[in-house]
Amino acid sequence: MNLKIQVQNINTNSQLKLTGSKSETNRLLLLQALFSNIILENSSISDDSEVMAAAIKTNSEGRTKNKIDIHHAGTAMRFLTAFFAIQEGKETILTGSDRMKQRPVKILVSALKQLGADITYIENEGFPPVKITGKNLTNNQVTLSADVSSQYISALLLIAPKLVNGIEITLVGAITSVPYIKMTLALLNEIGVETHFDHDKITVKPFGTEASVSATNQKITIESDWSSASYFYCIIALSPIGTSITLSSFKQNSLQADSVLADIYKAFGVKTIFVKESIVITKTQIHEADFFAKGLDCSNCPDIAQTIAVTAFGLGAHCHLTGLHTLKIKETDRLEALKTELTKLGAHITVTNDSLTLENQSVATPKTLKQTSIATYQDHRMAMAFAPLALKTAIKIEDAEVVSKSFPTFWDDLRSIGFEIREVN
Repeated sequence: MNLKIQVQNINTNSQLKLTGSKSETNRLLLLQALFSNIILENSSISDDSEVMAAAIKTNSEGRTKNKIDIHHAGTAMRFLTAFFAIQEGKETILTGSDRMKQRPVKILVSALKQLGADITYIENEGFPPVKITGKNLTNNQVTLSADVSSQYISALLLIAPKLVNGIEITLVGAITSVPYIKMTLALLNEIGVETHFDHDKITVKPFGTEASVSATNQKITIESDWSSASYFYCIIALSPIGTSITLSSFKQNSLQADSVLADIYKAFGVKTIFVKESIVITKTQIHEADFFAKGLDCSNCPDIAQTIAVTAFGLGAHCHLTGLHTLKIKETDRLEALKTELTKLGAHITVTNDSLTLENQSVATPKTLKQTSIATYQDHRMAMAFAPLALKTAIKIEDAEVVSKSFPTFWDDLRSIGFEIREVN
């Protein structure tokens, strides 16, 4: 499905309720599978979370052998590899899309094997699909590089309360994506699990020790997704001064790393005000053209890098983003995808293995934009990050249905604030 999008001005003072955080939901779905009396509210309606929930349901149906296809859901692949490794007496084949079979899992599998897990590769060494034979894991010592995806570390932490001896992870080198690790630990703490994170060591106690409390009757309300909010920050940044949108439900003391949006977008002239459980975002001033000239480290928030780059392009601002090495192994190589699509539009952009630099240029207008058809590479964030450029000129988004991976109501929400969207060839 290809969509043509255009808009003159958005409906200022619009109000939207965004879906629950995919990051929080997927972690809590796994914890709910381990501790059945956890009750979740405002769960994400994303494809990734639906896939995660369906896979966990399959596990509860009593079969000893299962083959589960998680399609493009990278988080599900990582979390479920750990989850099925502790399902004693069950054999699970975990597979996915062609792109998923190119995304590495060796670091996680090797770590699980240090705990005693039985996991083998079915096709290519180090990549899905994998065959997992569930066991009672008694080892508790794991050492791995600290600069890997935080999802590998979180996968281990999430199953730790069910390990007879808990877990102690030693991280070697500089740690990246610390906020996502802290999110996982905070959710474990919320259900009563004791954890410690001290320099290069993370410890999770087995559930049921004297230090732990019961996880029964826990009702957890999941905060809305800050990654999803990023696209509306971009919309406001590209809008006239005075334009405003209210988004709910968000917390000022969020567990989500992407909540740094509120600070980052000040440079784009966007002000954030917290009102009860909502945020009001307003364009209050002209952007600072050279604010990111010295570099913005996105190692803790790589999921919003595409949105930041597109915002800077739309405003004609210089932009140098670093800490982007994990973008190479996402749904697509996001750095190369950004370079290709922004260059088609007329941007002067360079990328390395972990950085992106967008040169200062004129504010994007219909006259300066060279092409208005955006390839999305089966990547939901490519579609959503480029959509706000419709404020500058009519734009075509190819394979627009990919947004369902994380934000199924995205196009409907854009329509509700004034975007004209129609299907085209």
